[in-house]
Amino acid sequence: MPQTVTEKIVQAHAVGLPEGHEVLAGDMVTVRPFHVMTHDNTGAVIPKFRTIGARRMADPGQPVFALDHNVQDTSPENLAKYERIEAFAREHGVVFHRAGEGIGHQLMIERGFVHPGRLVVASDSHSNIYGALSALGTPVVRTDAAALWATGTTWWQVPRTVRVVLEGELRPGVSGKDVILTLCALYSGGEVLNAAVELHGPGVASLSMAQRMTIANMTTEWGALVGWFPFDATTSAYLRARARVLASMGLGERLDEARIAAWEADPPAPDPGAAYAAEIVLDLGRVSPHVTGPDTVTVSRPAAVLARERIRVDRAYLLSCVNGRLEDLREAAAILAGRHVAGHVRLYVAAASAEIEAAARADGTWQQLVDAGAVTLPPGCGACIGLGQGLLEPGEVGISATNRNFKGRMGSRDASAYLASPAVVAASALAGYITAPEGVPEDGPGYRFRDLGWKPEPRPVEILPGFPDRFEGRILLLPEDNLDTDGIYGKDVTYRDDLTPEQMAGYAMLNYDPAFGEIAHEGDIIVGGANFGTGSSREQAATALAYRGIRMVIAASFSATYLRNAFNNAFICLESPELVAAVRKAFADEAGAGRRTIPAGDLTVDIARSAALWRGREYPVSPLGPAAQELILAGGLEALTQKRLGL
Repeated sequence: MPQTVTEKIVQAHAVGLPEGHEVLAGDMVTVRPFHVMTHDNTGAVIPKFRTIGARRMADPGQPVFALDHNVQDTSPENLAKYERIEAFAREHGVVFHRAGEGIGHQLMIERGFVHPGRLVVASDSHSNIYGALSALGTPVVRTDAAALWATGTTWWQVPRTVRVVLEGELRPGVSGKDVILTLCALYSGGEVLNAAVELHGPGVASLSMAQRMTIANMTTEWGALVGWFPFDATTSAYLRARARVLASMGLGERLDEARIAAWEADPPAPDPGAAYAAEIVLDLGRVSPHVTGPDTVTVSRPAAVLARERIRVDRAYLLSCVNGRLEDLREAAAILAGRHVAGHVRLYVAAASAEIEAAARADGTWQQLVDAGAVTLPPGCGACIGLGQGLLEPGEVGISATNRNFKGRMGSRDASAYLASPAVVAASALAGYITAPEGVPEDGPGYRFRDLGWKPEPRPVEILPGFPDRFEGRILLLPEDNLDTDGIYGKDVTYRDDLTPEQMAGYAMLNYDPAFGEIAHEGDIIVGGANFGTGSSREQAATALAYRGIRMVIAASFSATYLRNAFNNAFICLESPELVAAVRKAFADEAGAGRRTIPAGDLTVDIARSAALWRGREYPVSPLGPAAQELILAGGLEALTQKRLGL
């Protein structure tokens, strides 16, 4: 059967598949990634690794450590943490990058850890960036990272794929950042939520590698799990340049001419006739410099239009893994050259890596930025993640070439944050208000989305010994889309470690519906809406429901992080948009009357047939394959890892 590139790459990295099984969207499989990167959160993964009972790395060449988030913190506590991480890396023979070398994602690419056609993961949401090099990059959570260290494997559910066709070429003054900001705002209705995005079309060839990295990186903010670019002459030229640098560093074994020639001869690509869920067409020639925000990536306007409002800027930022590369710094320096930022504006600059900063110093770019009044920071995440120097104060407005502008992320919740390209950030810093470089266009592309009618192909599921072939329970309908983790398990108790499972169960859904505790019974099955479990990554939003006796959640779709936390804690989550639509339609009046938890009759879930039976009708559900069953039977990922280690 024809496969998308995501399905093909997962197939190549899957372990334990039944003979002849072809990986398709919806499958949950055990995978062995090429590499797994952890950053400052390595300090939190280490105790998980030890709690599992692991004593050594399954493959010391698989993990990569990079300190990048809190590199400006020179407190004894943070320095001691960094020393513990470095000592752990030495003990286990893991590649370690010290604070100041650069942002982990950039180092993964620069140092030869990302290869076309490979599955590369990291415990950071912007792992999508690896797709710029035709790899399958996707995030994992910390428990996954610990399991990968211990066994080399973890699980992954294959998403549907949306094909994005790029036509035309960008006009002067328009960048890759403008492309992804346009996509985030124009297609903000869940079109690519939790999907793999493949970017194709004649327009791809006109995009530089830096532009591809920017676009792939921010497919995360667009809601996708993967952002993949095809292998072409730009890819091979970039890899050859990197191979030369690595050879000069004595690291030529990571990337060499033989590999590059092999990729050129047989590049990773989808099969002809692969099944796509939807298609988006974007004319690059209609994209213009855009500004997104404040405090959201889904609201965007042309920078030239927003300039007329003269929105004051207090702080401006040129940094992060999305726009801290040499091309980005040069783009800003060209606008700032020979000029100075407005008197009331503070401009902060950090390169994505020490290598990039050195190149910017060598060609004069860095000095142009400094002469214009930039405050330089060490290579790292810094202000992008709300750490270190330059955070937004109450009442201030910031414009940033970073990837996120969630309220409070870059400082005070009483500040406002906008996102834009390096050129727009530089122009705004000069003017003292949000504006665009002179002469840039202010139009934009139209909405061109086509639902291709894709549905997961129903396939029989092998039932492992000891796993039930069906589940039965009463439906509890929660008629709300985007039910976030704060509604499921409130922030007031998220960081309380003294609560028993019974007490945690009492807080389940309390913020969403105070009556939930009285309505819910042991063995109930929640039926929720789209993007269930969005928001914070707190795993108690899954475990509290399990402690309350909820058998499983069936939703139209899930937050990817919620899904990982659920299965990592042996809590079943299945997707069935058809069932959700039917139940919501049947109880629309009660939902309209304000009822938030609605008993909706009995449901049978047939695991072997991937089907749910309600009111005499059958609805497809996502398959709960052997990899998922193994997780549930073991009691979660930590327990399964211990089992695999023989502990």
